[in-house]
Amino acid sequence: MSDELTGRVIGVIAKTQRLDPSTITPDSTFAELKIDSLDGINILFALEEEFKISIPDDAARQITSVRQAVDGVAQLLASEAPAAAETAN
Repeated sequence: MSDELTGRVIGVIAKTQRLDPSTITPDSTFAELKIDSLDGINILFALEEEFKISIPDDAARQITSVRQAVDGVAQLLASEAPAAAETAN
């Protein structure tokens, strides 16, 4: 998990929830941050827009912490990178 990616995910969460980024850590859970399911959906939409990815619904339902969000984004970016490289050739 890269520090840059973690920082970007934390930034998206902080912006959508109007929280101070310094209060959010990779180990923070959405419950600790008082993020309910509707807020979680807004965060996922913001992450999709920020990273130009599509988060599958089944995966989205399982994201309940900052670390899970970072790991999910990282997996989607890794799986899309080879496809993007093939398209460029």
